[in-house]
Amino acid sequence: MIRPQSCAIWLTGLPASGKSTIVAALIPQLEGLGRPVEVLESDAVRLVLTPNPTYSPMERDLFYRALAFMGARLAAHGVTVIFDATANKRVYRDFARSLIPWFIEVAVECPLELAMQRDYKGTYQRGQRGESSTVPGLQEPYEAPLNPELTIDTTKLSAKDAAGVILKYVREQVR
Repeated sequence: MIRPQSCAIWLTGLPASGKSTIVAALIPQLEGLGRPVEVLESDAVRLVLTPNPTYSPMERDLFYRALAFMGARLAAHGVTVIFDATANKRVYRDFARSLIPWFIEVAVECPLELAMQRDYKGTYQRGQRGESSTVPGLQEPYEAPLNPELTIDTTKLSAKDAAGVILKYVREQVR
């Protein structure tokens, strides 16, 4: 089997599960392989695509389709793409997988209680106060991956160690 030189890595998990912290540790490790790397971080991309987000089901569907398309185009041009996005429905990640030949889904696991403690953005607090009714894991279901390529338990691994696990997998699977 011929493997492409680029891949897309989707870190998915509850809000505040540790995705962004792992991504920050992963970027320099991937760049050390001499690969161009681009991070598609949902909050940053959402500011452009939906500057006044409602997080309605229709808006989320459209947002994640656009995010997957952007990632597919970057990967097609040799860029290693990291998706830093909750993507609370499997269908969002499955759509990206259908577009990207070398797709790596990473399940970032963290108990809800710990994610709520780590939540520096206040996402869960807004949900608990009724200021948001669409927080994955709180009011909206989070559909964990059924068959991820990797599972990272952030109660057992540091961000640096988690990034090392992902890097090892990429080095073994992508030339």
